[in-house]
Amino acid sequence: MSASSGTAPPGSRTGNVLSGIVIALGFVLLVGGFAWGAWEYRPYTVPTPSMTPTIDAGNRVLGQRISGDEVRRGDVVVFKDRAWGDETLVKRVVAVGGDKVACCTDGHLTVNGKQIAEPYLPTDAAHRGTRVPETSVPKGRLFLLGDERAGSLDSTAHLDDVARGSVPRSAVSARVDAVVVPWRGMLERPSGFAGLPGGISAPGPLRLLLGSVVLGAVLILGGAAYGPLARRSALRRAARRRREAATSAV
Repeated sequence: MSASSGTAPPGSRTGNVLSGIVIALGFVLLVGGFAWGAWEYRPYTVPTPSMTPTIDAGNRVLGQRISGDEVRRGDVVVFKDRAWGDETLVKRVVAVGGDKVACCTDGHLTVNGKQIAEPYLPTDAAHRGTRVPETSVPKGRLFLLGDERAGSLDSTAHLDDVARGSVPRSAVSARVDAVVVPWRGMLERPSGFAGLPGGISAPGPLRLLLGSVVLGAVLILGGAAYGPLARRSALRRAARRRREAATSAV
């Protein structure tokens, strides 16, 4: 039966099938990426400028939900400790339980006697540091500093506490992976801590999730466009064959 009698050309049917498969795959990637992201990440607003220039006050960040046991030195974490008040805070972990931390030797933070390179700090020397007497971090706890050291209310403001300025690992609810409003991208993992026992944390799956969402959207749009294009191409081929057949008959 010909295409003119109402049956779509074979190429058109194949195009429709391929278009449907591509759209379905794109839908899975798009929805799956959003669902995985909603499970894995939570948005937070940074309340203070204590993490400048890495994160400014009012920035929106995405924090990967983790347990305190997964925290490594150099991580920027979201935490809440009643000893520090009722506010959810964002600071950088510079030492963990069992470490000895101090500042500053030749202008550098030291952890267990090792000078730590901190390229994320402000370039203005007046905002780079505050003195920290050598402090032993109790087991199971974390020592945290803001990147804007001169004005940050961090572990240095609580050195006289029983816990010597540290917070329990259980106080951490997330590790910041990216600044998203305004968009500043993924946070770099600080290599200055890499040589210490335990190393640094691996980046979260945010890039993979964003790739899944973008690829899913592209497949949906591409699949939706491919079906009509394939049908039009099949109809043109069928019309050409009919014209050729008619010419041959003459």
